[in-house]
Amino acid sequence: MTAVQMGLTIAVCTAATMLTRFLPFLIFSSKEQQPPEVVRYLGRVLPAAIFGMLIVYCLKGVTPFSGSHGIPEALALLATIALHKWKHQTLLSVAGGTLCYVLLVQLVF
Repeated sequence: MTAVQMGLTIAVCTAATMLTRFLPFLIFSSKEQQPPEVVRYLGRVLPAAIFGMLIVYCLKGVTPFSGSHGIPEALALLATIALHKWKHQTLLSVAGGTLCYVLLVQLVF
């Protein structure tokens, strides 16, 4: 790719990303109009569904019959749940669970 082609590719990807991020706010920016019921429904159920998929993805390679037997993964998952129940901060929960897992794998197991 030439420098011009790379620049155009980056510009198109940036524009497409910005459009998909800003378009819902532009469409539903009216104060008196509520978003459609399907949009409100997706706003309620998608966060839990995404976290469920993330948990399945993170634990898909764990085998309880070899290696560390899934102990660091289980402890990190418990730490994530405990942090979320305690503080109700998603970013803190994910970061804390990740840090717990990394420390367990690097220092203990």
